[in-house]
Amino acid sequence: MISNSGSMEHAELTTEQVLKRDIPWETYMTTKLITGTCLQLLRRYDNKSESYRAQLLDDDGPAYVRVFVSILRDIFKEETVEYVLALIDEMLTANPKRARLFHDNSLANEDTYEPFLRLLWKGNWFIQEKSCKILALIVSARSKTQDGIIANGEASNSKKKSTTIDNVLEGLIDWLCVQLRKPSHPSGAVPIAISCLATLLKEPVVRSLFVRADGIKLLIPLIAPASTQQSIQLLYETCLCVWLLSYYEPAVEYMATSRTLPRLIEVVKSSTKEKVVRVVVLTFRNLLWKETFGAQMVDLGLPQIVQSLKVQAWSDEDLLEALNQLDEGLKENIKKLSSFDLYKQEVLLGQLDWSPMHKDPSFWRDNVTRFEDNDFQILRVLVTILDTSSDPRALAVACFDLSQFIQHHPAGRIIVMDLKAKERVMKLMNHENAEVTKNALLCIQRLFLGAKYASFLQV
Repeated sequence: MISNSGSMEHAELTTEQVLKRDIPWETYMTTKLITGTCLQLLRRYDNKSESYRAQLLDDDGPAYVRVFVSILRDIFKEETVEYVLALIDEMLTANPKRARLFHDNSLANEDTYEPFLRLLWKGNWFIQEKSCKILALIVSARSKTQDGIIANGEASNSKKKSTTIDNVLEGLIDWLCVQLRKPSHPSGAVPIAISCLATLLKEPVVRSLFVRADGIKLLIPLIAPASTQQSIQLLYETCLCVWLLSYYEPAVEYMATSRTLPRLIEVVKSSTKEKVVRVVVLTFRNLLWKETFGAQMVDLGLPQIVQSLKVQAWSDEDLLEALNQLDEGLKENIKKLSSFDLYKQEVLLGQLDWSPMHKDPSFWRDNVTRFEDNDFQILRVLVTILDTSSDPRALAVACFDLSQFIQHHPAGRIIVMDLKAKERVMKLMNHENAEVTKNALLCIQRLFLGAKYASFLQV
């Protein structure tokens, strides 16, 4: 059977398959691509059980890391590169703490980052994916105090050209952003990129690189309700990235002007997975007092959502505590809102009632121009309420508010006519509820008489 295009076949390689290969180490030694010591170490390690390998790594870990890195540096044959990456991946998957071996003092003169960074851009998908995972683990395991200082005391600007941690982080973030923009693999690239970001964004330096690379806008489309197990994991890790970024001011500023908040609210409304709800609620708690988030949260109905989340049976103490703090914070935010913000909140939630501001002439005088915001959004919602609400109180208040707008706005009649409100109000003049018919009549009279003549109709 003829195999199809090599690239896709490679894309689906598994670590198990790769590790079944027989690599001609002896040939590499005779052609001087590896040393005798290297060959000895490989023979001892190759094709052995996991427990035996674990013992070798405990006794002599840095020596093995040196062997693996030197092969990746000097040998370019794809099968061998894949094999060594699979060995490293297996060793780190079994115990992620082994990533520290790459930072051992005995390797201070080895450029342990360079091969992985190069392979991110050069290899097939198997090679790219493994290099990314390995690099993210190694980078995260470094001792942060040594950044910029090579471990054995030389200054980092010494003659020896080596890949600095800055180069590595920039290269890695670049590659991850490219994967989110134009994935190298149809189903694998985005999950691996997000998973690595969720590890790397714990570091402030990475947050700043990611924001500079314009990465946040690549996360936003991924914040969407998920159904399958795989997509729930991706959503969780995306939200984890957003939560980590919510500790970084420039990222928060960007989020404030994007669709981040509405999307997070959609997720929390539809998610039943506790870990997803938890990380989103913790993000809300971080954002509540920053930028315009408090007012946006109130606008988007988050206080009601928090109420319904609080009565669910969560097992996580942190989540319960965060929900209570969020609830308190939102209540404080609502207290701070102006009467117009409260009014807007009432209209957007479709919960109209005779709260004091409706009948307060100064409310209308002071705020009538704010009805022009967002292309008369509030008026459009009032007209929709006339069309869709079955609550007589809401219908009566909506008619009354339109009549107030007509009275106080210089172009009130024309605007309300343009929004096709007249037909809807006329229909309500035959409503069985007296309060509705009375306010519908008032509204129609204002529409026909204009402001000058309408003053004698004051209710």
